[in-house]
Amino acid sequence: MHNQTFEFSQLHQHGTAFYDFLRLRKKVFVDQLGWDVPHNNDVEMDQYDTPLAHYSIVIKDGEVVGGARAMPTTAIWGPNTYMLRDAHLGKLAHIPAEVLPDDIASESVWECTRLVISDTLSTQVERTTCLRLIVDGLVERAMERGADEMICLSSLALMRALRQVGHDVTRMGPIYRNDEDGRSYAALSMPVAFSNARRAEMGILGHALSAQSGRRDIRPAA
Repeated sequence: MHNQTFEFSQLHQHGTAFYDFLRLRKKVFVDQLGWDVPHNNDVEMDQYDTPLAHYSIVIKDGEVVGGARAMPTTAIWGPNTYMLRDAHLGKLAHIPAEVLPDDIASESVWECTRLVISDTLSTQVERTTCLRLIVDGLVERAMERGADEMICLSSLALMRALRQVGHDVTRMGPIYRNDEDGRSYAALSMPVAFSNARRAEMGILGHALSAQSGRRDIRPAA
């Protein structure tokens, strides 16, 4: 598995990855969970898929097996801001306003939405790896643009899964039961930081580069 990250202006550089991500979203959110969200027979695409969005997609054997979307909480596109804020403002029928206790609009805070993993990943190891790659991709995007916090609306199961890969996730507001799929959700928050595995990889790389630098330093001058 490997990760690809991009924004709207870069979609053409990644073949069909974006469309395949929308197709996976339709399969999971519409066909399996029964959400009332905009879709056709092939894809799901909502009001937050705009030029302000960034994407982190995971590919395995040429197939999109996972992905998610993120944007700064300062985002405004037409009548919409970002999903949790629009819910807070009473604009979204299936998400209660109190799920986000405070109105947030800050360049340092990004929202993650539409995180999805394909059921073709049948083992826990595969699914955990996919989740880690998705979130590390979003973290990299947000970090490069000055963010230090990420928020999302998600199931409590995801909170546990994120903690297991090294993210310091906390619940921001009350838990509510979704009337479409019967699952419990809450707004979550975490610092913009890489997973344990990514930090370990970076540490190993940094150590190797330092060692190489040290070897260069003691090499005799020509």
